[in-house]
Amino acid sequence: MELAIYNIKGEDTGRKAILNDEVFAIDVNEHAIYLDVKQFLANQRQGTHKSKERSEVSGSTRKLHKQKGGGGSRIGDINSPVLVGGGRVFGPRPRDYRFKLNKKLKNLARRSALSQKALDGQITIVEDFTFEAPKTKGFLAIEKGLKVDDKRVLFVTAAADANIALSARNLPETRVMRAADLNTYAVMNNKAMVITEGGLEIINKL
Repeated sequence: MELAIYNIKGEDTGRKAILNDEVFAIDVNEHAIYLDVKQFLANQRQGTHKSKERSEVSGSTRKLHKQKGGGGSRIGDINSPVLVGGGRVFGPRPRDYRFKLNKKLKNLARRSALSQKALDGQITIVEDFTFEAPKTKGFLAIEKGLKVDDKRVLFVTAAADANIALSARNLPETRVMRAADLNTYAVMNNKAMVITEGGLEIINKL
């Protein structure tokens, strides 16, 4: 697959970028994408949720009335879950939500996500660029030139660049990441991908 290479003004340079078909043109495996995204989101969960059970609620443990002969239902102490202010039955407990996926499946999911983006025409290749100093206005000008300023966009670069990262930091719908850090969730959680030439070289080898 070939895509045109643009400069930061959004002008076609007349050159073509070659996208590896083994990365950008495979049969999309939606279930693999689902599992990888599910794992990514599960790994973000702290799992610190907790509610008090009957034995943890502050209250007297005295039996409220005798077991039989009162003409009413049986009842224990005031911490009973059936009473207001009592403990909670089967409430959440701290737990670890992480689960494991093998590397081949995760790699398949990432390549499937990239193939889906290519299929949807949501990938733009741009020349390598940098800033002499952080400049949000300059980064926004690049987005406007590439016509992605009205979308949630992911910029993929070859290496970490502090000036690029700082320039994009205040744009809520923009994210910048290294090609080596690319994951399925990051690929799917946008409406446009802008990949630098250097970043594409790395992705082609994934």
